Amino acid sequence: MTTPTNFIARKYRKTAVYAKFTELKDRKKMVRVVFQLLFIFAIIAIAVVTLLTLKAYKPYTEQSTKFSGDKGFVALSYFGVERIGKQNIIGIGRLREHLQALKDLGYVTITQQDILDYYQSGKELPEKSLFLIFEDGRRDTAIFSQGILEDLNFKATMLTYPEKFDKKDPKFLLPEELTELEKTTYWEMGTNGYRLAFINVFDRYDNYLGELVPLEHAGVAPYLGRKYNHYLMDYIRDEYGVPKESYTRMKERISHDYQAMRDIYTQSIGYVPGMYILMHSNTGQFGNNDKVSAVNEDWIKKLFTMNFNREGFTFNQRNSSIYDLTRMQPQPYWYTNHLLMRIKYDINQDLDFVTGNLNKQRKWDTRKGALEIKDETMVLTSLPKDQGLVRLKNSNDFEDIKLSVRLKGNKFGLQRIYLRADENLKNFLSVYILNNVLYVTEQNGSAEKELFKLNLDQHDGKTILSVSEDKKAAEQIALTTLLQYANSPEKAKAYAVRLENKTREVPPTVAEGAEPYIPEISVHAKGDRHLALSLKGDKLTIIVDDKEAINDLPVSNTKGGAIFLESAWGGYGQSQRNLADDVYDGVFDELIISENTGAEHEKILFDSKLEGFDNVKFKVKLLWEALVDFFVKYL
Repeated sequence: MTTPTNFIARKYRKTAVYAKFTELKDRKKMVRVVFQLLFIFAIIAIAVVTLLTLKAYKPYTEQSTKFSGDKGFVALSYFGVERIGKQNIIGIGRLREHLQALKDLGYVTITQQDILDYYQSGKELPEKSLFLIFEDGRRDTAIFSQGILEDLNFKATMLTYPEKFDKKDPKFLLPEELTELEKTTYWEMGTNGYRLAFINVFDRYDNYLGELVPLEHAGVAPYLGRKYNHYLMDYIRDEYGVPKESYTRMKERISHDYQAMRDIYTQSIGYVPGMYILMHSNTGQFGNNDKVSAVNEDWIKKLFTMNFNREGFTFNQRNSSIYDLTRMQPQPYWYTNHLLMRIKYDINQDLDFVTGNLNKQRKWDTRKGALEIKDETMVLTSLPKDQGLVRLKNSNDFEDIKLSVRLKGNKFGLQRIYLRADENLKNFLSVYILNNVLYVTEQNGSAEKELFKLNLDQHDGKTILSVSEDKKAAEQIALTTLLQYANSPEKAKAYAVRLENKTREVPPTVAEGAEPYIPEISVHAKGDRHLALSLKGDKLTIIVDDKEAINDLPVSNTKGGAIFLESAWGGYGQSQRNLADDVYDGVFDELIISENTGAEHEKILFDSKLEGFDNVKFKVKLLWEALVDFFVKYL
């Protein structure tokens, strides 16, 4: 029986426990808040130091720079910069690696005036001239790249969309901030055009989507193919390709954007930037249609002193028009040698690649491409439309082995491991991933023979959609997006009705015999696969991401041989940009090779992991980055 006294005592104890729990919780909360405030103050301090520079850009001089005839110039254009980086925006660490490598090779930055003098007055440029561009006018680009420009004494052009000025979008620089950037001396201004928009858009099933603004385009992007135009490239057309506007209306539409661009720049910063990038031309003229091209050309030559009309290649010489320049857009996933490989074959001149850890480099013989070893990662960059190939020295007698590696190159491309290989790769056993499919092959003096094949999406247990199911998903996403951004109640109602009808459809599945949908892999798709191989006698076992792929696969029981690593271009994957990119980075992370004897402690034949103090520094760096990521994510 519970007495009032016992009840009060029990209630008091519960209250005391609750109070103690609350006190502990408040204390933890206070500690977390303190850490968050310290982190915020640190970020603010970094931003202040970044933006308030006391340095000034020093232009190259004839005394300090090498000149050796007309070597033209290379132009690089980055979409933007952020701390870590993502699909189209490069991280600050990777950007520094790119630009530091160019600095080490002797490159100096040139200005818009240098380019004008080169084309109009015959001025000689430095032997290694770099014109550096950052597109889209993002605020984080200015914050994160300023320090790099200062450290390397590089100057860049910041491009903007003046339509963003009125919207005061916090992601983009405002006119007063552009003026401050110019005052630092490390920046000059350019423009991407008045705005970004898309016309004549079709999805990958040839469903007509019409005209899309960037938010609409982003919503349906996973289901688009390559059928679209930038809004200045063509007439606005219907689903049959017939123009929906007259010549006069087309001219008025395009002219309106150039006039708006001119007026906003003049009012906001006092002048129209002299450099322009026409998005996206690559046509040999200024549009996909002769009449459209003529309208663009008239305005471009009226407003601007130069125009980058092409994308994909980096090299410009006097045989190009100043209104038909080309630039290359390095991607966030490009390692440094990827960039250098592209530049080398564009300019057709030799240059030195970065190597990284020289002690580990000495253990490998580079046969093709370029090898960089940094921390615990081996990056093997292929030749254009070809392979990268390295051989582990002193591995001629490797026979029964265990091998563990993380393959972190992009999904689209080839990363291969050769086992028991002879010097000329006439005889070998190989395991590789090509375009997200795992293969095992062998060759014994004749043709290469496939022993095993596994789609890694199936290995992951992903549901395979039918073509009809994927088409329904594409149409639902498009209708949902169009409904969200409908500009009238009538359009919204029409989209809603179509979406409801589409939702009711029940397309046939693969299990019911329908054709499976095999997605085209984007060149940007990141890869990360852990492979564990066990080769003993005539049996090979492979584990992928801690899940068995094949056990005791019969292979030829050949005598020992060498180990090779290969990377190779996988063909032109799905991409709206960089269609000319035919270089691939094979990324072999945490590679460990050991004997396969069954003993408790087997001999390590190669280990890419760091040791001693280098390992401690690397782990501390990883811990710090994880801590910063945590606060950025949860602040």
